[in-house]
Amino acid sequence: MGSEFASKNRERQRPWRLLLGALGASLLVWALQLSYPLEKVLQTARNSFHTISASGDIVFLGIDDKSLSEIGVWPWPRTVQADLVRLASEGGAEDIHLDIIYDSPSKPSDDRVFAKALKKSGRVVLADRHVLGTSTDLYVPATRPLPVFRRDARTASISTVYDFKGAIWTSTLSAEIDKKVVPTFAASLAKRLTEPDRDFWIDYSVKPQTVPYHSASDLLTGKLKPDALKGKQIIIGLNADQLGDQFWIPGWGRMAGAYVQIIAAETLKRGTPVDLGGGPAMLLALLASLCAIFARRPKIGPAVLIATALTLLFAPIELERSLITLEVVPGLLMIGIVASRLAFFRFKKRGRVHEQTGLPNFAALRTSGKIDRSLVLAKIHNHAEICSALTEAEQEDAYRQVVARISAGARNDLHQGDDGTFAWTVPNGAPIGNHLEALHAMFRSPVHVSGRQIDVALSFGVELGVARTLPNRIGSAILAADEAWTEGLRWKLHDPARQEEVNWRMSLLGELDQAIDHGEVWLAYQPQLDIKSGRIVGAEALARWTHPQKGPISPSEFVAAAEANGRIGKLTDFVLDRAISSGAAINRRGIDFQVAVNLSARLLVDRNLLTRVEAMLKAHGLAPARLTLELTETASLQDAESGLATLGAMRDLGVKIAIDDYGTGLSTLEYLKKIPASEIKIDQSFVKSMRVNRSDLIMVQSTIALAHSLGRTVVAEGVEDQQCLDDLRQLRCDVAQGFAIGRPMGVRELVQRLQIRTARRAA
Repeated sequence: MGSEFASKNRERQRPWRLLLGALGASLLVWALQLSYPLEKVLQTARNSFHTISASGDIVFLGIDDKSLSEIGVWPWPRTVQADLVRLASEGGAEDIHLDIIYDSPSKPSDDRVFAKALKKSGRVVLADRHVLGTSTDLYVPATRPLPVFRRDARTASISTVYDFKGAIWTSTLSAEIDKKVVPTFAASLAKRLTEPDRDFWIDYSVKPQTVPYHSASDLLTGKLKPDALKGKQIIIGLNADQLGDQFWIPGWGRMAGAYVQIIAAETLKRGTPVDLGGGPAMLLALLASLCAIFARRPKIGPAVLIATALTLLFAPIELERSLITLEVVPGLLMIGIVASRLAFFRFKKRGRVHEQTGLPNFAALRTSGKIDRSLVLAKIHNHAEICSALTEAEQEDAYRQVVARISAGARNDLHQGDDGTFAWTVPNGAPIGNHLEALHAMFRSPVHVSGRQIDVALSFGVELGVARTLPNRIGSAILAADEAWTEGLRWKLHDPARQEEVNWRMSLLGELDQAIDHGEVWLAYQPQLDIKSGRIVGAEALARWTHPQKGPISPSEFVAAAEANGRIGKLTDFVLDRAISSGAAINRRGIDFQVAVNLSARLLVDRNLLTRVEAMLKAHGLAPARLTLELTETASLQDAESGLATLGAMRDLGVKIAIDDYGTGLSTLEYLKKIPASEIKIDQSFVKSMRVNRSDLIMVQSTIALAHSLGRTVVAEGVEDQQCLDDLRQLRCDVAQGFAIGRPMGVRELVQRLQIRTARRAA
């Protein structure tokens, strides 16, 4: 009696435990912001259902590639920037917002001209900034315009907090900088200057493509129509990849930072956004869960949960049209937990025995402890005909005979499913073929029911994917049995592992091509340090892929797949073009800088490779000597003669050649003699281990000596601490690369780091 009472008591407590557990999990996810990435994915998806056009009141004058080509490299003399202010003012612009930092002086005479232009215009808003980064590294010293400029111009904040993808989701109406409250660019552009400060979410359903845009050079050269700026709010900012200031605009890709300010302003022009948080969604989910858990009719619960989930998914679309948003993931999580647990409870109540034969059913198979073995399934293809022709008692008689024959091979492990299916498991690697051939032979003779002979049309399917879930495995085995029947076979094997691998690789390569076109692939730069001078002299360009749904994809996965399947060309051209563009921009700043790009040996047979590289160098204005092509040392040349000719032509052009990953593959003097390389990169596996492994130390030491004797520069990869760097300095290594020097970073962060180092040396 005590056991029965305890069991009933647990049954009464179970619904409340389920409800409290689901609520607790949702609150925890909400409180710790674990749902943030998925929440933003859903918000971006919802934006696509209600995109709107910009008001047209805000005009973006971009310092873009066209401007750099026609006016010159950035930064322009402040006399030219003064012309921008003067011409925009004369064009009738209402306010002119300069999304450019003026915290350092330039040529004194130029600064005086610029200050005079600010005073004469009286409509200029300059950029203040005191916050830049992610939520874990926010505050930086305030970056304010020079006092001589602030005297005759207003200031507004461009402080930004972005997430791991470089996306800015929220803004404010004002900010406090040096104990002074200033409006944000968004508030200034939207003319919301007198309201108290508040945070607001940015409505990225505004299409950036509808913002009126003009190249700054068109204004300077007189090509812009006179009335294009009249009565408009103007924002002037950087809009070229090599200049940085690029952010991820959710749903639209990487764009200039000025677009964030403009879209935030367009949001404010429509009203004041409201964020209801996760409370309403969780309250609705809690009510739906109560209804589902305590519903008396079994069908009511699932219907309520489905309706609530659909409401949480689609209702925010209409709310966001009115600038009201809410967090739905915690509520969806609660519904998901309740729905899955209710389904599990009902599944357990259904029983684990097939009513017709008394055999354990497929539910019992899940708990048999043998699902890590190969799965065999028998399917009776004329099951429907047998059921329609026989009475219930005759069906039981027929299936008892079927079970008796199959049990000769399945022993005590036989399970029966619906629609005439039977499944059992066998040890992995067991000889299945002869076993199934013998079982099939037993069904050549019909079963006898009430004096009638009933033929049983049967085939077998075998599934080997032990790591997959049972429903998937059973489905695959049924599919294999159906295919065997269709193809006239007795049995057929289904092994999903090879097919899944092929499908993933094909999908990955197809998505990679689209990712390059859609701006999902970008470059990170890992700095290289001249050990003797202590100066950053270059960086290796590394491809990075941020998938909109899957997040970051490992380079070792997509680069290796592209190379193995002959699809590396497009990716290499993309990396070359972006790296050369960034290298040229850095060198134009007066910084001697080398950019390195990995080159697959497979591409050396491409006759047009040299032409494309030469065209990119000319287009971006980078001296060939500033580009290094790193040839993987482990890669053999498919066509040695053609490949060496291409490398020789690259060297004659002035491009430097480096042997990458030296020591891991074709480490022979003959290889070094053939490759016209001016640089050797020692593989990081030797550098990291040289302090604990004498043979690795000797390898590094001898490589440096050999390279120097051949007149070649040595780069050590994998330098992760100061001790390693000191050891390499003792060994007279030339260049170091690794986490101790710097992790791979975006071009904007690289430029900032180079500027800081240059400023320190100048001081």
